[in-house]
Amino acid sequence: MVRSKTSKTWMREHVTDLYVRRAQAEGYRSRAAFKLQQLTDRDKLLKPGMRVVDLGAAPGGWCQVAAQKVQPGGAVIALDLLDMAGIPGVSFVKGDFEEQGALQALDQLLQGEPVDLVLSDMAPNISGIPSVDQARSLALAELALEFAVTHLKPRGNFLVKAFQGSGYEAFLKRMREHFGEVVVRKPEASRSRSSEVYLLGKGLRQH
Repeated sequence: MVRSKTSKTWMREHVTDLYVRRAQAEGYRSRAAFKLQQLTDRDKLLKPGMRVVDLGAAPGGWCQVAAQKVQPGGAVIALDLLDMAGIPGVSFVKGDFEEQGALQALDQLLQGEPVDLVLSDMAPNISGIPSVDQARSLALAELALEFAVTHLKPRGNFLVKAFQGSGYEAFLKRMREHFGEVVVRKPEASRSRSSEVYLLGKGLRQH
């Protein structure tokens, strides 16, 4: 198969990427691990003893960071549609977050106990049609927000990936309805050409 110019550019960028090389050198499964490291260093998101849910977890870069930082005494519960090799301190559910069965399996692991932090780095399969991809991305973010509001402890936090574009401001407004403070973060490890940002909801409101 002949690679397109775009895919060749991506591959060249990926191979020479500082964070890709660092991830390989430091034993992380993806460059995304550094995004979470930078976010948690800035906002003190992860602490020993916390219970954390990681949505869209594969291949496990965020889980590796979270599992390290919540010990001793903490736990990470992860979900993804794709397989993910085991990580000490992480319980994994393979399933589609948009389907009820996966949510039920996640609920069984949580055993009715609320969590301190919900992370979502979920992204849809890219169609190449910007309007479609944006709508799918926001739909996942909405589902993650609904999950967070239902499962977080009072004053718990929620970190979600979003893409700036149609519907973004409306989603930001919905987050502000549920959290005492919502901030927009663009970690250094996030590629500058990407419209990707991370929205952090601090302090779940009690309704």
